[in-house]
Amino acid sequence: MTGFIWLIVLAVCLVIEIATYGLVTIWFAGGALVTFFVSLLTDNLAVQIVIFLVVSFIMLIFTRPIAMKLVNGKRTRTNVDSVIGKICKVTETIDNFNETGTIQLNGLEWTARSVNGELLSEGTKVRICSVAGVKVFVEEVK
Repeated sequence: MTGFIWLIVLAVCLVIEIATYGLVTIWFAGGALVTFFVSLLTDNLAVQIVIFLVVSFIMLIFTRPIAMKLVNGKRTRTNVDSVIGKICKVTETIDNFNETGTIQLNGLEWTARSVNGELLSEGTKVRICSVAGVKVFVEEVK
């Protein structure tokens, strides 16, 4: 009878995983599957619950980071994230103290500041390190 319960837990976890695709309940579905096979060997509910929890959390701890890397590793950065790391040219001297400076990237002009506070003259080749609001923070490419 308890084997039937573990099959229901397995099905519920799979349905939730399919509905959310967040790699959350799949680990508990794996735990329920293993526990189903254990329930065929023993009727002790306490042993089954312990096995379910142990297997689920072991799968969660050791395989989730790998799975997340595989799922998220092929995503293409878009919008602002896509400019980080790009090389561009200073079009107006970057001076953090006077709050001046611009760069040109892909035909667009961006307000720029130096990451380390150094003065970067017009025509200097720089790399975008980060973006905050409408400003890019750059460092000189040597």
